[in-house]
Amino acid sequence: MIKVAKFGGSSVSNCNQLRKIKAIVEADNDRKIIVTSALGKDDQFQAKITDLLFLLYAHLEYGIDYSYLLKQISERYLQIKRELQLTYDIEAEMKELQKILNKDIPKDFLVSRGEYFTARLLAEFLGFTFVDATKLVILNYDGSVNYEATTTKLQDTMKQFDHIVVPGFYAVTPDDKIRLFSRGGSDLTGSILAKAIEADLYENWTDVNGIYAADPKIVFNPKRIEKITYNELREMSYRGANVLHQESVIPLEKLEIPIRIKNTNDPQDSGTLISKSFEESDDLITGIAGQTNFTSFNITKSSSKPITMVLKDVLNLFIRYKLNIEHIPTGIDSFSVITKTDSIKEMYFDIINEIRQIDGVIDLSLEDDISLLAIVGRNMSHIPGVAGKIFSTLGRNKINIKIIAQASTEISIIIGVSNKDYEAAVTVLYEEFY
Repeated sequence: MIKVAKFGGSSVSNCNQLRKIKAIVEADNDRKIIVTSALGKDDQFQAKITDLLFLLYAHLEYGIDYSYLLKQISERYLQIKRELQLTYDIEAEMKELQKILNKDIPKDFLVSRGEYFTARLLAEFLGFTFVDATKLVILNYDGSVNYEATTTKLQDTMKQFDHIVVPGFYAVTPDDKIRLFSRGGSDLTGSILAKAIEADLYENWTDVNGIYAADPKIVFNPKRIEKITYNELREMSYRGANVLHQESVIPLEKLEIPIRIKNTNDPQDSGTLISKSFEESDDLITGIAGQTNFTSFNITKSSSKPITMVLKDVLNLFIRYKLNIEHIPTGIDSFSVITKTDSIKEMYFDIINEIRQIDGVIDLSLEDDISLLAIVGRNMSHIPGVAGKIFSTLGRNKINIKIIAQASTEISIIIGVSNKDYEAAVTVLYEEFY
């Protein structure tokens, strides 16, 4: 059996956390591939190494003194080396890095050093072989993963070494340049390697006991979800449940490799198991997730123009501005396009002006201050009354519904409310269903 275990930033934030990892790994010899994030923040250090490296790059770019940042980054790694009595010559590598620090240094290379240095130290501490992600995770020029090359390299590596540690968050392009994944991308590294080796299980170790049915920052002591399907997880992740990078599910679905979310600080807890399907449960819903601050572009068209033509022109405009579209509620002569408010700040007036000029558009209004909630559950498609229960619960609590949509797979119902009602909506829906 082969398990791929990824440890997040909170799991590698200090020496005590690394000792926990060692106990976890030594307890199961099947954990053969270890993927690590960069050092996270803890009580002593209030900044993640990745954030410091991004800040260091900005200092280089604008010619600002960066010496205090480099010292802070170096000291965190040196403290771990000293306390764990490791031999890896990180001082020499830091000196080499300092020699090439200038405004022309590739940002992706500089930021990737967070995971690189962490993996070097962790590999020695575990007694495993360090293998750089550039030797394993291969991208195509368009940024997609070259699974054929990645699989070959990983399989060849595992023939040489029984247990390895790999830095997450970055990969290599065909021209040998480092490219970062999006934030949280160490999850993606782990899932790519799990697919390439056809692992029996992908473990994602973090600082919570799995995925919760609602945001613990809003709902006190919410229920932990014991089992959730890939599709449900992607719905919840997309809507803001950020325990696991939403794209990390994709490589594992076809091979039906299960994922288990575990807590480094509570390894005996069973966590949350993610798989393709499970036996039916009695739960009406699986969980509630959401985000605030969306904007709705409410467009009225001329009755003489087909809605498909006007909608096509509006969507092409959003594509040109590289804006994600959350929902498109439609009527006979009107439709809305909903997107994140932050994403349109720089082109706000340009978009408004261009929409007004589209042939067939006769009116445009904007509504900010919108929150979107997803009520997710694999049982909803064949249990009547769930939608009615949602609407009546919000109505009883005098929470006005602005948007209603349902996913085509019928595993989620999307509700839009005012930002001021968001936390109340999450709370009353959780109380109603749980």
